[in-house]
Amino acid sequence: MSPAPRFTSFVLFAEMRTGSNFLEANLNALPGVSCLGEVFNPHFIGKKDQTEMFGVDLALREQDPGILLRRLRQQTEGLAGFRYFHDHDPRILTEVLDDPLCAKIILTRNPIDSYVSWKIAQATGQWKLTNAKNLKTAQVRFDPEEFERHMEALQAFQIRLLHGLQASGQTAFYLDYEDIQDVAVLNGLARFLGVEAQLSAPDETLKKQNPEGVTEKVINPAQMETALARLDRFNLSRTPNFEPRRPPAIPSFVAASGAGLLYMPVRSGPEGVVLDWLQQIGGGLTRDFVQKSLRQWKRANPGHRSFTVVRHPLLRAHAAFHQMIVSGRLADHRQTLIRAHKADLPPPGKPFLDAAQEREAFLVFLRYAKLSVSGQTGQKVDPHWASQSAVLQGFANFQGPDLVIREERLAEGLNWLTAELGLTPVAIAPDTAAPAALDAIWSAEVEAAAQDTYTRDYMGFGFGPWRRD
Repeated sequence: MSPAPRFTSFVLFAEMRTGSNFLEANLNALPGVSCLGEVFNPHFIGKKDQTEMFGVDLALREQDPGILLRRLRQQTEGLAGFRYFHDHDPRILTEVLDDPLCAKIILTRNPIDSYVSWKIAQATGQWKLTNAKNLKTAQVRFDPEEFERHMEALQAFQIRLLHGLQASGQTAFYLDYEDIQDVAVLNGLARFLGVEAQLSAPDETLKKQNPEGVTEKVINPAQMETALARLDRFNLSRTPNFEPRRPPAIPSFVAASGAGLLYMPVRSGPEGVVLDWLQQIGGGLTRDFVQKSLRQWKRANPGHRSFTVVRHPLLRAHAAFHQMIVSGRLADHRQTLIRAHKADLPPPGKPFLDAAQEREAFLVFLRYAKLSVSGQTGQKVDPHWASQSAVLQGFANFQGPDLVIREERLAEGLNWLTAELGLTPVAIAPDTAAPAALDAIWSAEVEAAAQDTYTRDYMGFGFGPWRRD
């Protein structure tokens, strides 16, 4: 009894001008393998101007692309597959990525080479070459903005593929454009697919187009070189982010009863001020949402608006320090700060002896918070000092707020919301105690520690120093 095949189908992930036509020709040269082209291209099925395959036309494929995928697998003798680019039907991507019986082949090429080749093909109308005598060539203009969009699309697609493979515990067979002329690599791909046949040489049907150096193919090579030098190829400007992803925190959401306003709190912000305002606006508060009840509330309040408030990171950290650590509400974190980080804290709920003692303890907390949001402690990142960037990203896992208000513009933001919903404005009583408490222990060292801890928030929201003394 022969063993079950390793794969029952395959997908070749590639992009235009990466050599996917050549790789497809070599796959089709293997007995028992059929690569059927761009089966899920939005404009055709399989190849240019073809609008039907296996009895499925464009209209039926639009209704349910899964029908075509099933027929491709069932009605093709041997191992069947297709080419898939980032702009093909997205509905089919999850299905093939999640299927361990569908082999994944990932073909890439230097993005500048593929971009220039694409521009030349657009200019000449020649997308394949089978006879070198028919070669058409042209110089093209490099467009920096267009290339950056091209790069972003390619990178986003590759990240999507990588995450899908990691999450499902699969691997892929990776090839670069330079590999597809190597018969040893092509035969390695055959073995990966579980195919016994081997190639003696690469397929010679298709010929390489535009073999010149990339600077010879463009009419503005100097501008191209300047634009490429500006790109951060190694992502050196990226702020590393190891903070755990946060859930949407739906149970913390609060609605103004009967007013169509939903508050999505960022902990350690001016929650008390906002809740008092919300209570007056709606004549009551609705709390303790779950996803089902929140959806029901949204349906029952057409035209609703949701909002959140972000606070200066240093002020917010100081509020979290007092509310959760000094108060003793988070006893485990408090004990960790005392035992492992040598924080000098008064008994829970008691005041510090003086500003110097509080400042030193707060600096310890900021250093601990940095370790926490970097995923370097054994305890969960509490939402009271998680970065505001991570909290808002968590909201977006359900749905992001309509409006993000900065605390210093809170009155204006809330007045805008009431005007949007046709409600009577209500004055707010701003939080003056928290800023005064921070001012009492502020120092340049405290400011620097906060910026080091919450780099993402300072940069992402454009916050400057708390004080400029």
